[in-house]
This record gives sequence, C-alpha cells and structure tokens, in this order.
Amino acid sequence: MNQPVSCLPVSATKMSKAKKVLEEARDTQNREIDLVDKGITSFEELPGLLNMTFVTRITLSHNKLKVVPPGVANLINLEILNISNNQLEELPLSLSSMPKLRILNCSINRLNTLPRGFGAFPVLEVLDLSYNNLSEKVLPGNFFMMDSLRALYLGDNDFEFLPPEIRNLKNLQILGLRDNDLLELPREIGELTRIRELHIQNNRLTVLPPEIASLDLLGQKSVLKMEENPWVTAIAEQYLIGISHVLEYIKTEAYRILYNRHVSAGKAGNVPPKVDKSKKASRARS
Repeated sequence: MNQPVSCLPVSATKMSKAKKVLEEARDTQNREIDLVDKGITSFEELPGLLNMTFVTRITLSHNKLKVVPPGVANLINLEILNISNNQLEELPLSLSSMPKLRILNCSINRLNTLPRGFGAFPVLEVLDLSYNNLSEKVLPGNFFMMDSLRALYLGDNDFEFLPPEIRNLKNLQILGLRDNDLLELPREIGELTRIRELHIQNNRLTVLPPEIASLDLLGQKSVLKMEENPWVTAIAEQYLIGISHVLEYIKTEAYRILYNRHVSAGKAGNVPPKVDKSKKASRARS
C-alpha cells in the first residue's frame, strides 16, 4: 500500500513555501519577493517581511488577505506592491506615505472605501483599483493631487460621475473607466493633454464633452474604447464609421448645441438603467 507523500494540508504546505521564500530572500538579500497564490490569509503568516527594508518589489496576488497592516510603510525602499486578487475591504493610510512606491496594484478586491488622505503618494506612477466597489462618494479630497500618476485604472467599479478635479492629473497617460455606471464625463477631462489611452466602454454615457476632441486619441499608439454605451443617435452613427469621425463630429457647432441642450436637460431626461452587480465577486462575503 502506497504511503501518502505528505500529511500536511495544502494550505499548510503553501504557508511553509511562503516562509521558505522569505528565508531565502533574507539570506540572499533578494530585493524581489514573489508570494503569488500561497494561501496567505494574514501578514502574520509572513514573519519578518515588514522588517525587510531592502525589498523593492512584493507580489502577494491571488491570496486570501483581508487586511494590509499599517506597518507596510516600514518598507521604505518598496517600489512595486501587487496585492491584487485578495479579499481586502480597506487599505491603510500609511501606504500613501511610502517614499519610493511607484506601482500599486489593488485590483480584484472588495474595497468599499479609501482612507482620507490617500492621494498623498509622493512618486506613484501607476494605480490600479479596478474591480472593486468604489464610487465618487468615497474618493478622498486629495485623490486627484497625485501629479506623478501616469496610469489610473478604475474599471469595474460603481462610478456615476468623476469630479472636475481630475484636471489635476497633468501627467496622466492612461485612464481606465470601463464597466462602471458613468452617466457623463467632466469637461475638465479635456485638460489632460498627455492622455493617450481612454477606456470608457460599457457605461451609461450618452454624450461626450466636446473638449475630448482636443486630446491626441488618434495617434498610432493612442487608444479610445467607447463601445457598449447608449450614445445619442448622432454619436452612434459617427461611431459606426469610425472613432476619428466621432472626434471630428464633436468639434462641430451642431454638436455643441446638442451637448449643451443635453446638459441643460440634466437628470430630467431619460437616465439609462444601472447594470445589476449584486453577483459580482467583489460583493462576496466569506
């Protein structure tokens, strides 16, 4: 009769592998730590990690983390933190004080809120908050003060509007807003002159602010995704011909009249219905 190779449960095996990764990193002063899919439920299962100040990159995606401790800010040399695909419902404010953090991936979690002052990151370039439960109501007052930000991913959330303060993200090149509940875009989006990628597909948008036509969204490396929105007939017809025709059309006086009339009508008009997101994984409770 064959003996089982190990009596340890899978979770315990993964945990011991995580500890082994940390031990090796300490011994070799490895600056990049990969802890993907190790069954980790708490930072307490990662002894000494928060004291490894030499580390520049940590990947903790595909685990079962529910809390990120404030002590993560002890990692003063950390440049990249990937905590995507966990069970996080909130983040510590201390994250935004990390002096070298350039890339923060918090996608595919259960975030319902962001801490006050969250926008204080000194050098953050990429922020991925896609596939959570966030809306404009929970954005801290300084969220749009991250002037070093180059890419902001907010797709698969619950945004209906974006505040005009988005104009402050002067260095933004990529803005991901797909699969939200957006009813309109602020005119101030036209001030983001470095934008090269704009993803607004699958929302509730019926018109575009004319200022979007001033952005460089037709270059060889540019991207404008706008399908699956209930556009007014005039935009829908131009879109069938091509994106360039949409951008040319919204420059016209005829469109400005249509747009102003639409804005004046405001919420008195027919508001497209929301999509039911009750079965979304980020709504789950365990």
